[in-house]
Amino acid sequence: MHSFFSVFSKSIYQLCNDLDSLAYATHSVLQNFLADGVRYLELRTIPRASPTLAFTRTEYLTTVLTTIETFLSVHSPQISVYLILAIDRGNNTAADALSIIDLAIAHRPRVVGVDICGNPTKGDVALYGPALAKAKAHGLGITVHFAETQASGSERELSTLLSFRPDRLGHVIHVPEDFKREIARRRLGLELCMSCNVHAEMIDGGFPAHHFGYWRHVDCPVVLCTDDMGFFCSPVSNEYLLAAEHFDLGRAELLALCRESVDVIFGGQAEKERMRGLLLDFEDTYTS
Repeated sequence: MHSFFSVFSKSIYQLCNDLDSLAYATHSVLQNFLADGVRYLELRTIPRASPTLAFTRTEYLTTVLTTIETFLSVHSPQISVYLILAIDRGNNTAADALSIIDLAIAHRPRVVGVDICGNPTKGDVALYGPALAKAKAHGLGITVHFAETQASGSERELSTLLSFRPDRLGHVIHVPEDFKREIARRRLGLELCMSCNVHAEMIDGGFPAHHFGYWRHVDCPVVLCTDDMGFFCSPVSNEYLLAAEHFDLGRAELLALCRESVDVIFGGQAEKERMRGLLLDFEDTYTS
């Protein structure tokens, strides 16, 4: 895990050090998801200013959004793309967080949600309460990285994150039993990244021991995600393959997972209906 965050903070961010590089990287990511068969995508990014003052946080976001719109002008309605703006717990101040929320509000409907992410061993998530409250008041979806590590799985931190009234939780690894019950009671969406968790050694025991095996039997929608596809070399299709191989899932069970995922997307009711229709068409094709 240390290597993962080190690469991002010291290498990836340095490579995307101008707006042309950012646009190229964004387009490449979108093209990869399209090639993988993804039909609904929520891409998340941390809006940031260049450390060399080459661009501002606003210019960063404008570049990403413009690249998305250009991509969709060619590939819509084959794929729908939305954006989640993330707060970096290791680097963003409370004022930064409010600035990011203001950007999210200003750029709806393409921006559909906000996230708290970053190095789970750093920062105090309580700082972001006012920002998350503002996001909630303006109808943005809220997802938070939750109990990624034992250090970020304290009762204080988890209680604080749940007090933000999130719609979805990411990773959910080191979760005490009482919090598991509360998550199930709220029926929160759970974003699980199997390859990331295994290869970053966030869990022990490899894929067969992944907590997907626990959460899939809880009454919460489970969403299989890819966490930084370029780093872990695992597209979304591979995450479904891993789940099928290690947990003995058939086509019907994989389709059920997809339907549950649709219930907790941030793109709105019309997108939910579109995705349900695509799943029905897919099911008819492979069962007729």
